[in-house]
Amino acid sequence: MDLEIRGEQELHAPGWHAPSEWLMSQTPHERLRVHRGFRSRILPDRRDLIVYLPSDYEADVVRQYPVLYLNDGQNLFDPETSFIKGRTWQVRETADAAIAAGEIEPLIIVGIYNTGDRRLAEYTHERDWQMGGGEADSYGALLTQELMPWIGEHYRVRVGREHTGLGGSSLGGLVSLYLGLKYPEIFGRLAVLSPSVWWNHKSILGVLNETAPFLQHRPRIWLDVGDHEGRMTLRDTELLAKRLRLNGWEDDESLHFERIRGGTHEETSWATRVGPLLKFLFPATRG
Repeated sequence: MDLEIRGEQELHAPGWHAPSEWLMSQTPHERLRVHRGFRSRILPDRRDLIVYLPSDYEADVVRQYPVLYLNDGQNLFDPETSFIKGRTWQVRETADAAIAAGEIEPLIIVGIYNTGDRRLAEYTHERDWQMGGGEADSYGALLTQELMPWIGEHYRVRVGREHTGLGGSSLGGLVSLYLGLKYPEIFGRLAVLSPSVWWNHKSILGVLNETAPFLQHRPRIWLDVGDHEGRMTLRDTELLAKRLRLNGWEDDESLHFERIRGGTHEETSWATRVGPLLKFLFPATRG
């Protein structure tokens, strides 16, 4: 799709797209690229994207990279856009350090901004009679049919489930797990932080039980919860870990479950988990 940007004016071609131009001046680091106003045919709201590139991306113009898509993209990199201003997941700093130390494979990380008031709808797989929601299938279609192909056109990402991850926290963790179970042939690695297992009477557990027997490939899952997130959240996430094991996930192979000592339900705590989850999901290849 062709797109011309003239200052603040955007001239859009029909259909879905995001600006191929990126706005370095509006990011806190030169290797973060912001694309404003990704538009979908499937869901009505535009959303911004922020893309992290490893340090050798420009130097090695042939190399392709695994990719991790993360929900709630405004909370990952930029303290000016985060839910609590000044608090982010520090994804760039952590990924840079882990790559430099040889602990993880260099990768591209795509932050997908949520759409504010419609976050709950897009991040939930079933409609709750009181709270609404239930548009995760449409969100998954947006990701797999529109956003991921666009990223593949503009960045050198590797293709294949073993090179593709999806993650998030809270409702973002819930939708990551749901879409990982729905699209196991696309997402081979999942980062599920402090998931909202409680949604609609813990119906995600039923989805897991119904889906798991038919999976040819189980996604590799990082699952965690802080012990200061509340008894219900802790209990529900431990139950999810138990159900995953009963459905064939194996500790330290296809599943890493961690109860984070002192962990809370906010960005500062999730930031401490980024390094370990990257090491589990995208470990450096040896030899």
